[in-house]
Amino acid sequence: MRALRAAAAAEAASLVVLLANLLSVHAEPVASLVGPLHGTAYLAAIALTLMTPTASRAARWLSVIPGVGGLLALRRLRADGTDGTEGTDDTGAANGGPPGAR
Repeated sequence: MRALRAAAAAEAASLVVLLANLLSVHAEPVASLVGPLHGTAYLAAIALTLMTPTASRAARWLSVIPGVGGLLALRRLRADGTDGTEGTDDTGAANGGPPGAR
């Protein structure tokens, strides 16, 4: 799941860089460097979602949306409870303890 988070973040961040470059100076070296990075992150996010055995059909389809598909797939995996974080709170610590301790 950590790899999918990294791929989704790289996909979204590289899209922002590409769009900012397009709307401002449109420097060819930036596009040449970040374009392939974006494509690789996009394909990695799709592949990692498809390789997640508990991914729902919706999460798999969401992953193919260009630019933000990895983030949407992660969100769906969390909503389905199949992202490997069940049994933990937001900090990743195990749930439990005395009632009212939170």
